Amino acid sequence: MTGASARTIATAAGVNQALIFYHYGTVDDLLAAACVTTTRSRVARYADRFAAVTTLRELLDVGRALHAEELAEGNVSMLAQLLAAAQTGHKLAGPTGEALQLWTAEIEAVLHRLLADSPFSEFADIPGLARAIAAAFVGLELYEGVDPAGADQALSALSQLAVLVELVDELGPLATRVLRSRLKRATRPT
Repeated sequence: MTGASARTIATAAGVNQALIFYHYGTVDDLLAAACVTTTRSRVARYADRFAAVTTLRELLDVGRALHAEELAEGNVSMLAQLLAAAQTGHKLAGPTGEALQLWTAEIEAVLHRLLADSPFSEFADIPGLARAIAAAFVGLELYEGVDPAGADQALSALSQLAVLVELVDELGPLATRVLRSRLKRATRPT
C-alpha cells in the first residue's frame, strides 16, 4: 500500500516501530489484521440495520448509507489500496477476501430471508447473488471516484430492479405459477 511503512504507521500510532515487528512480524501482516478486525467492527455496527431490512430497496438503502459513511471515513480509498495490493501481495489477498466475505455473509442472509417466498428463490443462486452485490458495491465505491453521476445512475438502476422483483412477488397465485413454470423452462439445461 502506498506509504505504508513500519515507520509511518508507528508515527501515526505514536508507538515505536519495533512494536509492529514484535506483534505482527511484517507491515503486510499488520495491514491484514487491521483489515479483518476493522471490517468485523463495521459489519457488527450494521448488523441491526441488515436484520431490519424487509425489501430489496431497503437493502439498497442500507448499502447507500454504508457507502456514504465509508466514503466519509476514507475507507473507500483504503479498500482500493488493499485490493490493489492484494493482486500482487499474497499476504493481503486472503485477509482482504476474508473481510469482503464478512459483508457478503450479511448480504446473503438478507437475500435468503427476502427471497424465501419469492418465485426467484428456486432459481436464484443466492450465495452467488450476494457475491455479485458485494462486488458491485465495491466497484461502485471505486467507480464513484471518477464518475459520481454514473455511480448514482447505476444505483438508481438497481433500485428499479428491486421494484421489479417486489412487483413479481406481489403477483397472485395463478400468475406466480405461470412465472415459475416459465422460469423452469428458461433455466432447464439444453
